[in-house]
Amino acid sequence: MQDEFSTIFPLQRGRVHDASGPGAPFFATALSGVTGGTVLWIKPAWFLEEINPVALSTFFDPRDIILARTADQTETLAAAEEGLRSSAVGLVIMEVDRPIELTPGRRLQLAAETGRSIGLSLHPEGAGNQAATTRWLCRPLFSASDSTLQSWSIIKNKTGTNNSWAVRWDEAARRIHMVSETAERADSQGPPG
Repeated sequence: MQDEFSTIFPLQRGRVHDASGPGAPFFATALSGVTGGTVLWIKPAWFLEEINPVALSTFFDPRDIILARTADQTETLAAAEEGLRSSAVGLVIMEVDRPIELTPGRRLQLAAETGRSIGLSLHPEGAGNQAATTRWLCRPLFSASDSTLQSWSIIKNKTGTNNSWAVRWDEAARRIHMVSETAERADSQGPPG
């Protein structure tokens, strides 16, 4: 199962992928940490959540992130397309509030292929990019000892099968580790007594 996970994460370069669910921002941040290089994170100006670059230092050097605010989804997609095509950044993360239609989705895929970058759209559950290579549903798992424990399910995969994994972030190694089912069950019970 670890071998299967390592064939799809980190995500394939030259492609655009989707993530949704309450753990999607963590997924994007962890991907930023394992991808290396410059990250372009684009979000509409009216999204209230702020990104704190200093908090990202557990995952990667905050000097490697470019934060961009856009007026609307059209601007977000245009900025993402330019970032993906340029090859100046290794990862482009775009936050959207509605589905990405097929034509803009294909434009993003072509731009990612040209620039050999990874694209990741973060979107509400049920609203994705029809042209995405993979789609992930990401949820945090309760753990008394590890705030990074997550359930990642691949729910669309153009190159393989769907599956789910329990994962955690290893801060020292700056990478994602799969968690065995036994460890996950023991940890979810919390401390004894």
